[in-house]
Amino acid sequence: MAKGVWIVAEQRDGAYRKISFELASTARKLADQLGEEVCAVLLGSGIEGIAGELGKYGVDKVYVADDAALEPYTTDAHATAVAKIVKENDPSILLLGASVQGKDLSARLVGKLATGMATDCTDVKIDGGKLVAFRPMYAGKCFGEVTVASTPQMASLRPNVFSIVETAKAGEVVKFDAGLDASQIKTKVLEVQKDTSGKVDLTEANIIVSGGRGMKGPENYNIIEELADVLGATVGASRAAVDAGWRPQSDQVGQTGKIVSPNLYIACGISGAIQHLAGMSSSKYIVAINKDNEAPIFTKADYGVVDDLFKVVPEFTQVCKKLLA
Repeated sequence: MAKGVWIVAEQRDGAYRKISFELASTARKLADQLGEEVCAVLLGSGIEGIAGELGKYGVDKVYVADDAALEPYTTDAHATAVAKIVKENDPSILLLGASVQGKDLSARLVGKLATGMATDCTDVKIDGGKLVAFRPMYAGKCFGEVTVASTPQMASLRPNVFSIVETAKAGEVVKFDAGLDASQIKTKVLEVQKDTSGKVDLTEANIIVSGGRGMKGPENYNIIEELADVLGATVGASRAAVDAGWRPQSDQVGQTGKIVSPNLYIACGISGAIQHLAGMSSSKYIVAINKDNEAPIFTKADYGVVDDLFKVVPEFTQVCKKLLA
């Protein structure tokens, strides 16, 4: 009989991604309601030393596959390893992050495990011993309540939405053989290009300052970059700005970019197309600066400034500097 709440932890360069702690905390909450244990799967190379850290966030047992073939991440290798250990232990629930890596991995796992999955969830609960997941649908116009009839019941959780709660557990480390066959690995990473700016990834950022078509050109982004520096924020962009070549695709916020859920989202010169709103409407607080008082972004904003961003943003930056000094 399927039993246990499992997560697939994410690490990069030997350090956990924030989503791993969100997954662990959420799994602990669900497992306590079911009276079951929480287990995590951790994959990579040279990562055995960090495995036990997950115990701090409620994980009873961490299954570790430490193998050079698992670093850097490839879909084939990671999907094979996770599917193997999951099939051997038959958990009732399996949670992953709806991150770039998590989306890629979970899609392959659903096929390998022959089960169903609720994607990009913003809430989960236990009802009648079953997992019930809530996810936005139709660009955030409504929410679906999803259950999975087969096991493991899979769900991917939207980053930065679920609370991190420290609940110390054993964090017992169990090594396992990933069972990788070189003939199964059909992909190979030839090069890794790293962002050396030191900025927090958009999906994990607590504060985001985004610019859109209203920025008028790439040379003007220094205005919001200065504000971002003062606030310790990450800079984002609308699809229009990215398509125009003003910002890299990695900065794009929206349905076809990155789905973000910061505590504070400041939208500068962004009208608020439905695809953009779908990518940031779960932010805790939204501030919109736009000279068009009928821009759709104001329907989602908690605070709105109807004025020229080239006048407002520099003044706002100076006020923030004084307040934070």
